[in-house]
Amino acid sequence: MLAQLKVARPLSMRGYSHRRFQPRWAHHRGKCDAREVVLARSGRGVRRNAACQPVRGVWYSPYDGRVLKSVKQIDVDHVVPLAYAWRSGASRWSQARRRAFANDLNRPELVAVSHSANIAKGGQGPQSWRPSRRSHWCRYATSWITVKHHYRLFVTRGEKVALGNMLRTCRRQ
Repeated sequence: MLAQLKVARPLSMRGYSHRRFQPRWAHHRGKCDAREVVLARSGRGVRRNAACQPVRGVWYSPYDGRVLKSVKQIDVDHVVPLAYAWRSGASRWSQARRRAFANDLNRPELVAVSHSANIAKGGQGPQSWRPSRRSHWCRYATSWITVKHHYRLFVTRGEKVALGNMLRTCRRQ
């Protein structure tokens, strides 16, 4: 699937704002928003309050291998960051498509990770950031490629090389 992605130069950040993807956490199931759904399905023994917010559980952060026992330690990461998607073609989308992207529960775009791993990643792509756990590189790269392919977002030359390098770890697992 990597070979099918169009290679292009990144677009301008002009006009970018998180608000262009709002609401960032849209409601999916009754009172539950996308973030709450991801936290519930990613953890073990997750208990939620009446407002659907997880209040107890145990989560595993695949980026850094940390086991987290407090929801305050968890972030929901956009595998392809919103700003990165903007530069890769999302700037040309409708508001509805950007919202769908930011709240996609069907593709591997949303993942529960430690707050520290999410901060370290920020808005970076695979050519400048990789999960600290090498054993997660295959899953990370295939998730990135799946999302980019589904949404017809392009990749940069450096991004494609980095993804190819990470995919080489798939055969060794």
